[in-house]
Amino acid sequence: MPKFIKRALLLLVAAAMLPASLYGCTGGTEPSQSPAASAQSGELPPEGNSVTVGIAQDLSNLDPQLAATAGIREVLFNIFEGLVKASPDGSLTPAVASDYEISEDRKTYTFTLREGVTFHSGEAVTVEDVVYSLKRCAGSENDGKPLVSAFSAVESIEAPDGRHVVITLKEPGLEFFNALTAPIIPEGSGPTITQTMTGTGPFRFVSYTPQDSLVAEKYDGYWDQEKAAKLDKVTFKIVPDVNAMVIGLKGGTLDLVVHLPNNLEGEVKDQFTIHRDTMKLVQALYLNNAVEPFDNELVRQAMYYAIDVDAIIDFVCGGAGVATGTSMYPAQKKYFMPELAQRYGQDVEKAKELLAQAGYPDGFEMTITAPSNYAQHMDTAQVIIEQLKAVGITAQLIPVEWSAWVSDVYKGRDYHSTVCSIAADDMTAREMLIRYTSGHDKNFIAFSDAEYDEAVADALAATDEQEQTRLYKRAEEILNERAASLWIQDLCDLAVVSPKLDGFTFYPTYVIDMSTVYYK
Repeated sequence: MPKFIKRALLLLVAAAMLPASLYGCTGGTEPSQSPAASAQSGELPPEGNSVTVGIAQDLSNLDPQLAATAGIREVLFNIFEGLVKASPDGSLTPAVASDYEISEDRKTYTFTLREGVTFHSGEAVTVEDVVYSLKRCAGSENDGKPLVSAFSAVESIEAPDGRHVVITLKEPGLEFFNALTAPIIPEGSGPTITQTMTGTGPFRFVSYTPQDSLVAEKYDGYWDQEKAAKLDKVTFKIVPDVNAMVIGLKGGTLDLVVHLPNNLEGEVKDQFTIHRDTMKLVQALYLNNAVEPFDNELVRQAMYYAIDVDAIIDFVCGGAGVATGTSMYPAQKKYFMPELAQRYGQDVEKAKELLAQAGYPDGFEMTITAPSNYAQHMDTAQVIIEQLKAVGITAQLIPVEWSAWVSDVYKGRDYHSTVCSIAADDMTAREMLIRYTSGHDKNFIAFSDAEYDEAVADALAATDEQEQTRLYKRAEEILNERAASLWIQDLCDLAVVSPKLDGFTFYPTYVIDMSTVYYK
């Protein structure tokens, strides 16, 4: 029996003893539906035109301009909108703005506000609201430190009249337009926005119960009635236990679950419609480059040679994930470099040789922290632990609750290594790469490299798209060469939907768009 199969069998037993949890898997985006599912009726449930969606992550900070995690942003997408918003095809379409112009030098962005847009309070959106929101993103209420990092490029935000807003950048910005999905909120509402949650989206906020649920209802005054919500009410139910997710689906307390591990597809495929895609993020073993021995490039490279990425993908996602090799996911087609995933094929002898050169001939001990509510991350950590044993590295898994992961690992930088995933806030290469620049707020990996910093800085300043793409790809190569992290995959993603529902759509970014979902 091959070694990995033996290990996998052992891990299956071990995984059954762990707290069950959740995260997301690939294939086509077309849904599959069983005969039993398609035969069920489309009658509305007793509670009316409402849906309960199972999500794994608690929504710890509801400030729409400060949402730190993809799991929060995908829910708030239904409540808040920017001047522009994401579409299922990956493009950005006008939202609070009806039109825009970008100057030839790409330094001046002029937006025409859409008439008839109102907040969920019923108040009309004014140019003062937009200017306030954009300035808040640029740091007006945070001692000048931008809440949205791309706004560090902004020189001024002005309203020449009651219908137009002009944003001027310090330098030309090829990607700044993507940052204008940043939510528009009422003037002066920043300090209380997490209580009022007043936006312009197709759903309005009703309530939030920590560690339990967020409830939203259809906003009847939505500016685009053709794209208004079809459902009257959506409850995002926080269910960190993946087994409870399946039980909820089968018992009828959950109508839709996103990011269900695909190894559970067999549990639900005969009763539900299954949508498959990738998560549009990058899962990795992120190493704290500021802590020994991970501050040693040879150690990081040795660890990359020690692990078998394909075996991890097979075990965790049934082979359905996509290996990345760097901090970029396949949906970002212009920048994705699949060849980088081939650099570190498993080579135990090479790994041992590099460890010896680094001064660790007998290996070392380490810990891997993982958020316990995400089953794929927990399973990935278990496989990595088994694989590292072959080169003398003894790793211990430390499961933590999501809130503890955010506070201790992401913000506190108190960890050796961690398995998690990173997604782009605004679908740009910038968002996936800038977090590795020296001293950046999001650089919880503590990676620092002068050549990398220069490549990213030059890419950000580039005025030619081809040159910018070349520079970003060079930055990806540097990350890969230095083994700043051990990138694994863009995780597979399953959305499990009641056969009574239709209209669910995957986006090329981290979004749960409930406005398109309806009862058949």
